[in-house]
Amino acid sequence: MAKRKNGAYPLYDRMPPIASISEMLELKAKTATDSVAFRFRKGRDQIGEKTYSDVYREVRKAASWIERNIGKNQHIAVIGENSYEWLIAFFAVLGSGNVAAAIDKELPANEVAWMIGKADVTAVFISKTYSDLVEGIDGLKVNTLKGLLSASEEESEEYALYQPGRDEPASIFFTSGTSGRSKAVMLSHGNLASEITDVSKLFDPEDAKSVLAVLPFHHTFGLNVAILMAYYYGVAIFLNKSLKTVQDDLLLAKPDVIMLVPMFIEVLYKKIYEGIKKNGKEKKVEKGVKLSNFLLKLGIDARRKLFKEIIDVFGGNLKYIISGGAFLDQMYVKSYREFGIEILNGYGTTECSPCVAVNRNYHKYDGSVGMIVPGTDVRISPDGEVQVKGPVTMMGYYNDPEATNEVLQDGWYSTGDLGYVNDEGFIFLTGRKKNLIILSNGENISPEELEQDFRKDPGVNEVLVYDRKNMIVAEILPEADYMGKTEYFDALMEKVNEGRPAYKRVAKVVLRTEDFIRNTSKKIVRYKNIPKEED
Repeated sequence: MAKRKNGAYPLYDRMPPIASISEMLELKAKTATDSVAFRFRKGRDQIGEKTYSDVYREVRKAASWIERNIGKNQHIAVIGENSYEWLIAFFAVLGSGNVAAAIDKELPANEVAWMIGKADVTAVFISKTYSDLVEGIDGLKVNTLKGLLSASEEESEEYALYQPGRDEPASIFFTSGTSGRSKAVMLSHGNLASEITDVSKLFDPEDAKSVLAVLPFHHTFGLNVAILMAYYYGVAIFLNKSLKTVQDDLLLAKPDVIMLVPMFIEVLYKKIYEGIKKNGKEKKVEKGVKLSNFLLKLGIDARRKLFKEIIDVFGGNLKYIISGGAFLDQMYVKSYREFGIEILNGYGTTECSPCVAVNRNYHKYDGSVGMIVPGTDVRISPDGEVQVKGPVTMMGYYNDPEATNEVLQDGWYSTGDLGYVNDEGFIFLTGRKKNLIILSNGENISPEELEQDFRKDPGVNEVLVYDRKNMIVAEILPEADYMGKTEYFDALMEKVNEGRPAYKRVAKVVLRTEDFIRNTSKKIVRYKNIPKEED
């Protein structure tokens, strides 16, 4: 099979436009009636399936029940593990003319209560497993996710789903809070519809038959991209309920496409190489890569045959991984590509529904976070900040005009990311504006630049670079086999410093034995990990 040349080509245009999730559900029920929409585990050994017509029918019944028992124009929370019931509740809240607030089940009860109050939530659909999170909240109507499906069985299938205007509020998602308390991002029906229809012009799942949904639904990447876009494409979605079963679910789902955050990509890569080393196949893989690269120069793509054992770890069919949510070292992109799996880096924020850019199937730049989504405008401010304007940009932070005005002016959302755009419309990021280290001599340093160089070393599990009394410090969590090897990391520091101007050099390495503090999205919470000056 010949490898297609990388370069510009027309946008994909095979999908009809939609104006709302309700319209998408109706469309798919008509055009893919009996095709499987969702697959999921039922107990230990059974797999459940729901067709597009099943979903549409059950959403209408649930929406009818919600309107009769809760009403319209309410803010209704959805809390629980990834499940079919979670999705039906979310769809039905929107389809009954209400606003859905997606809340993380892993948060402590006091934080959940704060979010419910912040978002003016009056009712909640929650997994029975996590029902204690909302106990004792005054005035809150509590229903279980499975209870909604049971209670709505007798409702009419003919209920007409609410058809909203594009500017009406649809959902509230909370930011991860890596630099402070979470904010309630209000997204409109138009935001969600534009996210689905516009991003689909950049990426095509080709002949994909299956997608594995791993990422949590309370995040825009996990819901709007991994679920809503896959549903729009008409690809069967296998719902992973627990990270404990990801490996088994890969083998069950046999996905062609999967959306992942970098942490998953890195963990899976390390497991693959642990297996290669354990079985003594390092030289065989190395020879395979050399042979594959030689054949590619001749226009022959034999990667999926040469590395079948590795691809089988992912179910045997995996062709694309869409990556987003955090920085991903290009080493992983190149390594997976050598095995025949293409990682397409994307970029976005909750405030942008979330996608702003994504690399295309056959038009991509290593080091880039992707081509700007059609219909979305991106500009770079005088101080290098990426700013976004378009139909994916949020309505604002709910009940927080001050915070909204700080980041949203004349329709332009200031992302806080530093970067540039090339002449083909691809975004390249260089760091975070808030993370910049500003030394007493006035020099600005992006810690991400230094962190990236440290991460390339096999002895580094994770690293955080910060300023301490005008001195750049790299705090490193070593891999298990490198714990306590001070001399090794001092030598690594010298290697990273080589060729850098004096002001960009790391002055000290600090080794730690415990993981960095992370949020529930598994991102390092920078402000909680950097020691205070007096420390």
